Amino acid sequence: MSEQSTGSRPTLEAVADRAGVSRATASRVVNGGAGVRPPLVEKVRRAVEELGYVPNHAARSLVTRRNGAVAVIIAEPEFRIFSDPFFEQQVRGISRELTAHDSQLVLLWMEGPGDHDRIARYLGGGHVDGALAFSLHNDDALPAVIDGTRIPVVLGGRPAPGTDPAVPFVDCDNRGGAREAVRHLVGLGRRNIAHISGPDDQTSAIDRLHGYHDVLVDADPALLGRGDFTEASGARAMAELLDRRPDVDGVFVANDLMASGALLTLRERGLRVPEDVAVVGFDDMASVVRRTDPALTTVHQDVEGMGRLMVKLLMRLLDGTGPEAPASVITPTSLVRRASA
Repeated sequence: MSEQSTGSRPTLEAVADRAGVSRATASRVVNGGAGVRPPLVEKVRRAVEELGYVPNHAARSLVTRRNGAVAVIIAEPEFRIFSDPFFEQQVRGISRELTAHDSQLVLLWMEGPGDHDRIARYLGGGHVDGALAFSLHNDDALPAVIDGTRIPVVLGGRPAPGTDPAVPFVDCDNRGGAREAVRHLVGLGRRNIAHISGPDDQTSAIDRLHGYHDVLVDADPALLGRGDFTEASGARAMAELLDRRPDVDGVFVANDLMASGALLTLRERGLRVPEDVAVVGFDDMASVVRRTDPALTTVHQDVEGMGRLMVKLLMRLLDGTGPEAPASVITPTSLVRRASA
């Protein structure tokens, strides 16, 4: 067995000696290479565990040509990222899947267009193997910025028109979920159904608005309000809707945070939910639903699962398995009925 001073870091040679294999074989096992018989793989892994061997990242990168890190870019300012549970759930899914692939998450966010150069320099500097980007806005140059760095990328959410169609994305059935929400309100006998939409420069909000119009083709424009996916904007939009159309008896809100704000306004106006106004949200964020009164009926999307899917598509690009550009994924939604509608 190789000599190793007390307290020194175990070496790859020590692992090879303990396992009774060559250094080359030990290296292939440690670095995920192929062509090693299962019994030898097990011996090397056992030696790694017994010795507490930690691979040298720099040496491993030379072998695998991978950094073991992925950039996660959220195209929103910091205050949005830490106040909206949607981002928490998506990043949790991404983090858990990256951990399963022995890769690290590097979180980047954008305060404004001026951050494009900073992100381009970082991505182009060879620090990460690929990128995941979500919450994109239609006029955002970020997809083009990432494309210019020539690293693999997967987008969260249907990209805006004009984005390279070869770039894969993961999204939920926003339009179908919205249709189901509005049909539910119609089925409850509601006649004056309003919609509080999200920002008109994000495809998720656009798709949910289209789903509303799929059911209510001739909806009165006075029944349309707009927010920015924050609770305060939902409260404000609900107040404006009631001022214009005090006969509103149902409202489909484009996310749960805005729905929570709408419920606060309805309570302040002395209106009962669902007796006077039925409310349906979108997302099914547990942290939001738990504090709504009454409990919020909403459209469920698997946000954490979508984060995991983004990583899986990216790993296919990095590993070169399957088609050069994996097919994009649209995940299903479902209506979760609670007390608000």
